[in-house]
Amino acid sequence: MKNAAIKLSLFFNYFVFAILLNCVGIVMLQMQLNFGVSKSDASILEGFKDLPIAIAAFIFASFLPKIGLKKSMLIALALVTIVCSIMPFADAFWYFKLLFFVIGVSFALIKVSVFSTIGLLTNNEKEHSSFMNFLEAIFMSGVMLGGFVFSYFVNDADPKSKEWLQIYWIIAGLSFLAFLLLLFSKLDEKEAKIENTSLEKDFKEMIVMIAKPLIIVFILSIFFYVMIEQSFSTWMPTFYKEILRAPTSLAIQAGSILAGATFLGRLLSGFVLLRVKWIHFLSFCLLAIATIVLLVMPLAKNIIIENNATMTWLNAPFVLYLLPIMGLFLAPIYPTLNSTILSSLPKHMHSSMSGLIVVFSALGGTTGSIITGHVFESFNGTTAFYFSLIPVSLIFILLWILNSLIYKNHSNSDVVV
Repeated sequence: MKNAAIKLSLFFNYFVFAILLNCVGIVMLQMQLNFGVSKSDASILEGFKDLPIAIAAFIFASFLPKIGLKKSMLIALALVTIVCSIMPFADAFWYFKLLFFVIGVSFALIKVSVFSTIGLLTNNEKEHSSFMNFLEAIFMSGVMLGGFVFSYFVNDADPKSKEWLQIYWIIAGLSFLAFLLLLFSKLDEKEAKIENTSLEKDFKEMIVMIAKPLIIVFILSIFFYVMIEQSFSTWMPTFYKEILRAPTSLAIQAGSILAGATFLGRLLSGFVLLRVKWIHFLSFCLLAIATIVLLVMPLAKNIIIENNATMTWLNAPFVLYLLPIMGLFLAPIYPTLNSTILSSLPKHMHSSMSGLIVVFSALGGTTGSIITGHVFESFNGTTAFYFSLIPVSLIFILLWILNSLIYKNHSNSDVVV
C-alpha cells in the first residue's frame, strides 16, 4: 500500500497521545485520592493540558511546514518520552502540571502536523474523510485501552497507593517506539510548502481566515462539541465514583467504555455517511445525546447501593451502562466537521486551518472541564451533566447554519478563504 509506513506512523502517534491526553480524568480522580486535591483545583489540570495546546498551535501552526511536519512530530514524541520517564517518581501535584503542560505543547505539534499530512497522503474528499475517521477511531481505541490499563494499576483496597504511576514507564516506551517508527518513515512535504513566503505572511493568512463567516460557524461548532466531549470524558470517572457509587477501578473503566463506544461509532459512521447526508446524521446524533442525558440523570438521582465493593459490570445497576452509549453518537461529529473544512482548502492552507481547529478544540475542552468541575463541586454531578444540554442545543443550531453556508459557497462557486 502506498505510503503505508507513514500512515502507520500517524496512527501510532495518535494512539500514544490518546492515552496521554485522556488520562486527565483518571489523574484528576487519583489527585483527589492520593494528594487530597479538591475538585476545582484538580480541574486545573485540564487547563495545563489544553491552554498549551491552544497557544502552541496558534503560534506554530502557520509555519510548521517550514520547520518540517515530520521534524515537528519527532520533537513532540521526544518531549513526552522524557517527561513520562520521570512520572513514576512523582510525589507532588506540580509533577502532573508539568506532565500535562508538556503533553499539551507536544500534542499541538502532533495534531497540526498530522492533519496537514493527511492532505499529502490522500487524493480526494472521500479519501480524506475516510482516513480522518479511521485516524480518530484509532485515537479512541487508545483512549479505551488506556483506561483499562490504568484501572489495572489502581489499587481499590488502598486509595492512597501510588502503584498506578508505574504505567508511565509503559507510555514512555510506546512513545519511544512511535519516535523510531516515524524516524524511519518517508514523507514528501513539498505540497505543504509555498516558496517565497514569509512567516509573517503565513501567520497573517491564518488570522484572516478567522473572519470568514463559514470559518466562524465551524470554529464555534468545534468549540462547543469539544466542550461536551471533554466534560463527559474527564468527569465520568468522578461521576461514577461519587454519584453512581461505583468502585474506583470500575469508574475508570466506564471512561474506557465511553471511548470504546466512540471508537465503534467512528468506524460505523464511515459507512453511514456514504448513504446519509452529514447534516441529517449529525442532527440525529445530537438528539440522541440529549435523550441519553435526560434518561440517565433522573435514574442516577434515585440509585441506592449499600455495598459497592462487590460491584462488577456483571451485577451493576442498568443506569451504569447507559451513559457510555453516548459515545456512539458523539463519535462522528468531530471528524466529519474537520474533514469537511480541510478537504475544501488548498493543501498549503491545511496547517493554518489545523491550527485553528486545535486552538478552539483546546479552548473548548478546558472550558467544558472547568465549568463541569465547578458545577460538580458547587451543586452535584447530575446538575453538571445536565449543563451539557446547552452546548448540545447550540451545536444543533450551528450545524444547520454551517450547512446553509456550505451550500451557498458551492452554489456561488466561491472559495472559502
